[in-house]
Amino acid sequence: MREKAAYILGALGTLLMVLNMHHILVEMPDEAAQGAMGKMLFVHVPAAFTAFSFYAVAVYCSVAFLVTKDFKYDSTAVSAVEVAQVFTLVNLVTGSMWGHIIWGIWWTWDLRLTTQFMCFMLYLGYLLMRPAIAEATQRATMSAILAIFAAADVPLVFMAIRLHNVRTQHPAPVLGVSDGGLDPTWRLPFWGGYIVFLLIASAIMLVRLRQETVRREIDSIRRELHAA
Repeated sequence: MREKAAYILGALGTLLMVLNMHHILVEMPDEAAQGAMGKMLFVHVPAAFTAFSFYAVAVYCSVAFLVTKDFKYDSTAVSAVEVAQVFTLVNLVTGSMWGHIIWGIWWTWDLRLTTQFMCFMLYLGYLLMRPAIAEATQRATMSAILAIFAAADVPLVFMAIRLHNVRTQHPAPVLGVSDGGLDPTWRLPFWGGYIVFLLIASAIMLVRLRQETVRREIDSIRRELHAA
C-alpha cells in the first residue's frame, strides 16, 4: 500500500510540476522589476515552505516517540528530516543564484540567510549524530530531542525580515507572499508549486520510510543472532 502511494504521489507530482513549470516559463510574463529571474520565486519560496512542513512532521513524530517509545515515529521523523534537508538545500541554492543576479553577491551573512543556513546545519547535525549512537532507543531519544530543539530556529527564519532595526539584504516579505499581496495571476502557479513539492516530497519520504523500516528489521534480526 505504501509503495503504491509513493508511485501515485510521485507520478502526480511530476505531472503537475511539468504543467506548472510550462505555465511559469512559457506562458507567464516576466516580473516587471527583476525580469525572468523573478520567476525564481516559484521554486525558492515553495521549497522553503515544503522544508518547513516536513520539519513540522519530524517534530510531531519526535514528540510522539518521546511519549510512546514507538519506533515507527522515529523512522518517520528521520525520513521527514532527510526530505526537508533536500528542500532546504534547494532553497539555499536558488536563493544564492537569485541574489547573485539581483544583488550582485552570492551570499551575505544577514539574519534571514544566516538563520536558514543554521536550520540546515542543525538538522545536518541530527542526521550525522544518528549513526554515531549504536543503541536504538538512545539514538531515537537523542534524535527526537535534537529535532525538537532545532525546530526553534524555524520561527527565527520567518521573523528575520520583520524585526525592527535589523539590517538585511533580503527584501521584505517576498512580492507580498506573506501579506496576501501576491499578484492574482501568480497565486495559482505559486501555491501550485508548493503542492507539487509536497507531493514529490511525500513520495520520497514514503520510499525513505520503507528503507528505514527494512533497516530497523535487519538490525533487529542481527541483534537476535548475536544474542543467540
